[in-house]
Amino acid sequence: MASDVRVLAENTPVTRDRYMDLLRVASLGTVVLGHWLMAAVSRDDAGQIQLGNLLAEVPELQLLTWALQIMPVFFFVGGFSHALSYRSLERKSGGAKVYAAFLRARLQRLLRPTMVFILVWGAAALALQLIGGSPHLADVTLRLVPQPLWFIGIYLAMVAFTPPLLRLHERYGWGAFGGLVAAAAAVDLLRFAAGVPYVEFLNFAFVWLAVHQLGFLRADGRIRMPSLLAVAGVAGAAALVAFGPYPLSMVGMPGEKVSNMAPPTFALLCHGLWLVGAVELVRRPAARWLQRPGVWRTVVAANGVSMTAFLWHLTAMLGVYGVLIGLGVELPAPASAAWWAQVPLRMAAAAVLTALLVAAFRGFEKPVPVAARTGGSGPVAALGITLCLFGVLGLSMVGFGDLLEGRSAMLIAVRVTAPVAVGMALAGWFLVERAGRRGL
Repeated sequence: MASDVRVLAENTPVTRDRYMDLLRVASLGTVVLGHWLMAAVSRDDAGQIQLGNLLAEVPELQLLTWALQIMPVFFFVGGFSHALSYRSLERKSGGAKVYAAFLRARLQRLLRPTMVFILVWGAAALALQLIGGSPHLADVTLRLVPQPLWFIGIYLAMVAFTPPLLRLHERYGWGAFGGLVAAAAAVDLLRFAAGVPYVEFLNFAFVWLAVHQLGFLRADGRIRMPSLLAVAGVAGAAALVAFGPYPLSMVGMPGEKVSNMAPPTFALLCHGLWLVGAVELVRRPAARWLQRPGVWRTVVAANGVSMTAFLWHLTAMLGVYGVLIGLGVELPAPASAAWWAQVPLRMAAAAVLTALLVAAFRGFEKPVPVAARTGGSGPVAALGITLCLFGVLGLSMVGFGDLLEGRSAMLIAVRVTAPVAVGMALAGWFLVERAGRRGL
């Protein structure tokens, strides 16, 4: 692997924007570290395992989410990459329709490791249920490990909507972004001021697609005043939290009536603007730093396994807690002095276990060259990505627990079970792959 990384790093085109690669790695790495820090496993008075949240135990730390909730940066990078990829395929195909090839090209490194993760955990959950139950920590794990799949579901939607939104961007520029921002604001007005039911779910699209649209603007060099973007974003978010119904935390908190994350709020969109502006402000010095061969090789190596690490990092964290419980190590109360003393050791152990899981599964993230084939079926590809999207989102909500007992969760207006969600995800993946290879 080291030799492959060296070759890739040495053959990097001079036109490649290395900073965006760094942002991709840094955003996923920040999410991983944030999850490891926030999760607090302990025992209650009855000896049962409880999964808590450090931010709920110490509310003052919720301000940290204004730096650690960095998923908007990943979606911003996605918009940048999708614009370049789609335009490149169009040029290679002479302007022919390339939707199916675009989906397959963008989703290979995302869906292959994701489907392997789903199949491995689905098999483990089924085996645990067939042998007659599982320890309480295993039940917690089956519920928790698929939750980050929501991010992949949202990302799938961004890929799917790239062609029409890119056309809007090319025609209206900042106006297309402004339209999405206005739509997100209107949704929150209808939600909080008018009490319109269910309208808030529209912001799963408007908020995240607005951040994604910023990536298009970045690809065309049109973010020329990042300081203004950052100041407007942080000022808007601060005002909304101070005077509106929005919570301080930019991640979901247990038991809260309003979450900035699920569904996303206009405050979270302002948070995204501040983050994009902030990372753009340090672009030039970071780009110079990335010219160092050793630094760039590290980024290339990390990019090659980042999605695999993201998928398995909660498995590793809960595995560490499982080892501690198995060894009879006391689990101190969250946020206590003893708990903080254990944090460095737990995080180091989780990093080691994540590295082992990455070594086992990294081959599925290896990119495969994809040619722009104009015969692929766009409608079939669109159906495939839709099934993937709903399957992955459904699984993130229902979890892997009670596979054989019909446990379900509400996805939009339909109840979904884990077997149905897995089936939709696999079927959608098959259709995207097939449509991108040849015409149907």
